[in-house]
Amino acid sequence: MTARTGTGADPGGDTGMKGAASTGRANQRQRTRTAILTAARELIAAGTELTMPAVARAALVSEATAYRYFPDLSSLIGEALSSAWPSPAEALAPVAGSPDPVERVAYATEFLLRGVFSRQHAVRGMMAATIVRPEAASLRPGIRFGLIDQALLPLEDTLGARDPERLAQLKRDLAVAVSAEALFVLTDLCGLPPEDAIASAVRTATTLTSAAVPSDA
Repeated sequence: MTARTGTGADPGGDTGMKGAASTGRANQRQRTRTAILTAARELIAAGTELTMPAVARAALVSEATAYRYFPDLSSLIGEALSSAWPSPAEALAPVAGSPDPVERVAYATEFLLRGVFSRQHAVRGMMAATIVRPEAASLRPGIRFGLIDQALLPLEDTLGARDPERLAQLKRDLAVAVSAEALFVLTDLCGLPPEDAIASAVRTATTLTSAAVPSDA
């Protein structure tokens, strides 16, 4: 009989330990990333100005660590803002049973702009970053587009079937009116109080929709 040699250790032990260590590091990285995002979302919800040092302090990590996970503030704000909004279907649930695109657009516009106003420090920071660096525009969440699509769902089988370009143009028109840019023009440059600014944007959006939608749509 051939004698068994060795120390009796599991030959796969080193590999198993390395695998466990690698998994542990991956889990820790995920926890750290989640903590940074959670801190950013909480600061956004509080309506405070969002900076990387403030996020790092709230997440109990160093600023250098925060930058390892998010190379710049705009990438962090973009992801934090995206996860701070409900889905378009959830947002428009109160008008889900309405076939009237004008009513649905009015609700979507008010929903978006109230949300923008409550998160305006983060939204303004995101806008400023993408104005300076246009190539970073893809980091913006683009919440308006999902809301507009959801609001105009009743038109997909009517206007969309008969004149798809007209529906596409309406969506482009609404993308201008149903936007943070429109809200800040009305508050910052026109001097309107937030409530009046939101009401003005709603009027513009519903006027565009009414003009584009045939009476039999």
